[in-house]
Amino acid sequence: MRFSDILRLVISHLMNRGLRSWLTVLGIVIGVTAVVAIVSIGEGMQKSITEQFSKLGADTITITPGYSGARGRMVRPSRLRSPNVGVRSGNLTEKDLTILKTIPGVKYVNGMVSKKVDITYLAETARIELRGVDPKVWRYMTTTELVSGRFLKPGDKHVAVIGNRVANGLFKQPIELNRQINIGGLKFKVVGILGPSVNWREDLVIFIPTDAAREVMRDVEHDQFTSIVVQVEENANITEISKKIEEKLLISHQISADKKDFTISTPLGIQARVKEITHTLTLYLAGIAAVSLLVGGIGIANTMFMSVMERTRQIGILKALGATDKDVMKIFLLEAGLMGFIGGVLGILFGMMASGVISEMGIRFMGRRPITTTVIPFSLIIFALIFSLLIGMLAGLLPARKAAKLQPVEALRYE
Repeated sequence: MRFSDILRLVISHLMNRGLRSWLTVLGIVIGVTAVVAIVSIGEGMQKSITEQFSKLGADTITITPGYSGARGRMVRPSRLRSPNVGVRSGNLTEKDLTILKTIPGVKYVNGMVSKKVDITYLAETARIELRGVDPKVWRYMTTTELVSGRFLKPGDKHVAVIGNRVANGLFKQPIELNRQINIGGLKFKVVGILGPSVNWREDLVIFIPTDAAREVMRDVEHDQFTSIVVQVEENANITEISKKIEEKLLISHQISADKKDFTISTPLGIQARVKEITHTLTLYLAGIAAVSLLVGGIGIANTMFMSVMERTRQIGILKALGATDKDVMKIFLLEAGLMGFIGGVLGILFGMMASGVISEMGIRFMGRRPITTTVIPFSLIIFALIFSLLIGMLAGLLPARKAAKLQPVEALRYE
């Protein structure tokens, strides 16, 4: 039999079976839809993460107290030194700040103190993050632009620059420029309002000079920081500078590497870890979703076995007219493969729509576009089609062999 004759026969049979064919295909459709939606969202998250980190700047290094050892247990400075202090950093000091400024390739060094405190405005109180920064360098290191007012400057005391959501949305009445807010019992004048930040957390932060922050955070000593942010020169090797920072701080703290009491983080390192976690989670969820493809394959196998029984006389007639065992096997394999392929095509289309809907729901829920974009690689489409086709053909293999082995005489006698 010619392939065109076989294909015409298969299509005719699938159309005649109508509802049964569509119900059989449904299992493959659901499986492919789930896999495509999950993988496309995962790929979109990885792309968005890369874009977010590139906007944050790949030229910054953050040093924080405590160190996560090989077992993943975070050792905090409070355990290393004084257990009675609330937010005291305990191992990042003015001395460390001075040392970091001497490292070649370092452009700016910003020692910061931060803590959640009560903010009062027009009789309303909210608890948000207060961050003390160095006015001399912070304006050059932040990636967020002002929408009104000015940045902090040397000599400032009780003045504040507030995040976009602090100004608009935190309280019933928007906080306007030059208005006073109460921070931890002290009055501060708002001299600047930031625009929306790439790092959405910073939209809910109030920035004040470091000395003023220590005045509010009475449990932070005058020469200590909760974190230090380093910005490197353009085209500097951030990895080499990170190693140099570690060497300098180990010497300054008079400790060995295995007793390290600080953590050094770079955007590239954080990005790599986040992408690895996202990739692993995507594969795990896609693997779970792929189980439904196997269930769909079982459905195809069951349908094909039923089809062999129902078409026994037809098989006998085909063989009596000269069809070979290979021809009969091709008919049933092509039929099963075609059901898998159709399921794959529909699954890809529904998967694209599902990922788009989930993306829009994420955008509406989050109120912006952080990690809700979707990416559908061409390789994913090809893989889904080939895998669906293979699932269908493998599911139809045993029924096809059974049909091919039927003897014409016995098949014609079958009622």
